[in-house]
This record gives sequence, structure tokens and C-alpha cells, in this order.
Amino acid sequence: MTNQEKPIRVMLADDHPIVMAGFAMSLQSQGIEVIGKVRTPQELLEQYSQLQPDVAIVDIRFGEKMSGFDAAKALLQQHPQARIIFLSQFDQDSFIKEAYALGGRAFVTKDCESVELAQAVRKVHHGELAFIPAIAERLANLSVQKDTSPQTLLDKRSLAIFVLIAEGLTNAEIAEKLDISIKTVSNTSQLIKEKLGVIRQADVTKMAFKYGLIQA
Repeated sequence: MTNQEKPIRVMLADDHPIVMAGFAMSLQSQGIEVIGKVRTPQELLEQYSQLQPDVAIVDIRFGEKMSGFDAAKALLQQHPQARIIFLSQFDQDSFIKEAYALGGRAFVTKDCESVELAQAVRKVHHGELAFIPAIAERLANLSVQKDTSPQTLLDKRSLAIFVLIAEGLTNAEIAEKLDISIKTVSNTSQLIKEKLGVIRQADVTKMAFKYGLIQA
């Protein structure tokens, strides 16, 4: 950075203050200015409007009622030119695809090197998409593979039943929660398993975790 260049101004949005503190230190060591750290979606929207950062780094698991994707959608509605980097502990295919489909300019895992994060910030600030090597490889693979995620193959009600099965609920509990008959749950459950190619409860749970539908 030359004397004439202003430092890139970044806002961090994560509900884990220790994580934010670590990333703030990493970015500042790379000459990037952290002008705001927020812990809720509402704070993100309010502080972004006030501070107008060059780049916002938003955790996907951000907030109890709203995910990072929800918060980012709201932010982009208010500020369509916002440059967002999504941050996640996990790199599930569904997360990566949704991050870029939503309008994110980069997807970075929390175990990335500080240099990689700084490079992503600089590229996004200059209007580019940023692909750290591990994510670039995943995106390349996704582009040539058929999408077999539950989100793509199942309709809305089937997906809701799939998630509840993955969480370990019984057919009776699912029927009560969704206000449908046990027979409907049983029939739909069988169709779901046939469509996704899974049989055991453990396989259902594993698939739901893989595609980011449930947390460990």
C-alpha cells in the first residue's frame, strides 16, 4: 500500500466475539482497517448504513433467528452494491453455491490463513470475485457434477420432513409438528429415501449435515 492509498475499511459480522477479535487482528496485521464488529443481523444493517465499509465479512451461522444468508439478503436489498465475503466453519457444497448465488463475492473458511483472507478482501474491494484455492477446486467440481442435494431434489414439504427425520424425530412427532397425518409422513419418508438413495437413519442425518441442513 502506497502513502496515497487509503486502507480498505472492513466490517466483521459474527456472533462469536473471540472469532471476530482474531480475524480483526489478522486483517489489521495485513494493513486492512476493521471499522466495525457486530454480533446481530440488526446491528449489521444499522452499522453498515452508518459506516459504509468497503467490504463486509459475514458469518453464515450468524444470529439466532436469521442466518448470515438472511442478513446478507436484507443488506443487499438496502445496499445493492455491498461487497460481501461469506465466512463459515464448514465448506459444504450447498453453502458455497448459495454464497455465490446470493451475490457474495467470496467464500472463506474460518481455518484459512490470514494472508488468504486479506487477499480475498483486496480482490473483493477491487470488484473481483475471490476464490481461495480450496474453494476454487470445490466450485470447479460442482460445475461439472449433477446437483443431487436434498434442496434441489425435494419439494418444500418433503425437505421439511427430511430435516426432521435427520434430527431424529419419530413419524408421530413429525406429523404433530407439521400438522399432517402419520400416514402422510410415512409415505413421504419412503419416497424421500428412495429419491435420495438413503436407507438408514444415520445416512439421512449424515446427508443433512453434509448439505448444511442441520448442525452437528
